[in-house]
Amino acid sequence: MEIARAAAGLFVRQGLRATRAEDIAHAAGIAPRTFYRYFATKEEAVAPLYAAGAQRWAEAVRSAPAALSVPEALEHAVHRTLTPGVGVSAASWEWVRTLIHLADTSPALRKVWAEVCRSSEDLLVTIMAERIARGRAPDTATDNVAHTPHLRFAAAVAGAAVRVAVESWAAGTASASDPEGPAGLALRNLADLRGFAWGERP
Repeated sequence: MEIARAAAGLFVRQGLRATRAEDIAHAAGIAPRTFYRYFATKEEAVAPLYAAGAQRWAEAVRSAPAALSVPEALEHAVHRTLTPGVGVSAASWEWVRTLIHLADTSPALRKVWAEVCRSSEDLLVTIMAERIARGRAPDTATDNVAHTPHLRFAAAVAGAAVRVAVESWAAGTASASDPEGPAGLALRNLADLRGFAWGERP
């Protein structure tokens, strides 16, 4: 994670184009060959930061109170991870804004962001399946629930509701704590999906 933080700091301060893999290695206190042992490109170096945020959101869905329905658990996770000062500091959100904005201008960084979002979606399928299976008969296997096409679709919809909120906020000028911040936009996106089955079809 130290390499990822070093890369993000350089990308934010001096821009993606002006940053070399060697600069990241130097900032992280490692040799360039050590950098390339872990990452093929400088853009890949921030993947752990992207992944940490995505995993924090998915795990917050998992740890939501058991009594909550899937849509309530999704909203709970938004409050826990997208509200500045609760999941991530306001200053860190400004880093997020820059890193997401950079992904709009760099195909290589956009690919890293897309791959992290896809991995998060896969994790969310499993987590949603666990929550749904808990509310069904004891002999209902989580794997049987997780492999339904509708649940995969539901996880993709939930992931998109949050991803689009973060990307839309990053493209604007609102602070992270504003109603137009990541949490506010994500909650609005989820509210627009009221009535969606969220994988809870029999």
